[in-house]
Formats: sequence, structure tokens, C-alpha cells
Amino acid sequence: MQILKMIEEGQITAEEGAKLLDALEARGEERAAPARWFRVRVTDMKTGKHKVNINLPLGLLNIGAKIGAKFSAPFDLDIDEIVRAVREGARGKIVDVEDTEDGERVEIYIE
Repeated sequence: MQILKMIEEGQITAEEGAKLLDALEARGEERAAPARWFRVRVTDMKTGKHKVNINLPLGLLNIGAKIGAKFSAPFDLDIDEIVRAVREGARGKIVDVEDTEDGERVEIYIE
């Protein structure tokens, strides 16, 4: 929980947090299945650069959904529907939304 709080407060990036969580898992817990990832990308359509790049282990989906909700407001994404789709086994790109007015593209993947 401390790592997730550090991500939320901007002390570390989501990618750094994911690496820390992986290291903790590797030390003491066995993995029953390969890790699956919840990935969120917000891209500036003019420059092609990522504005937001979040990678979280799927086991942290509920927390990731709360973080993602902060970025979804301009796109009217239904976070509960996304969480439900993931729990039902969705894979690959599950959201691809372009906001031509603000020049942003939001993509959500389950890998």
C-alpha cells in the first residue's frame, strides 16, 4: 500500500512502483500464473508523445481503476464497466478513445 501511495503522490512513477512490487513478490510469494498487466496510455495526438503511461499488475486493478478515473473524466469512460470486462477475462486493447478537441488519445490494455 505504501508503494501505491507513493505513486499516487507522484514520488515515484507507476513503472518504478511496478518494479518495486515485482521485487517484493519475487522475494516471498510464488506466482500461480504469469503476471497480467493493466496498462493505460494517454497520448498527445499532435506530437505522439505519451502524457500518461501507467503499468500496474492486474492484481492491483481496483487501485489502478481509482488512479485511472482521475484521467478518464474528459473522456466519459465507465471505469466500472472496464473493471467488469477485465474480471470477465478481457485481453488486449479494451479502450481506445480519441478526443480530437483536446488532441488526446486514451488506450487501455490488458496484457
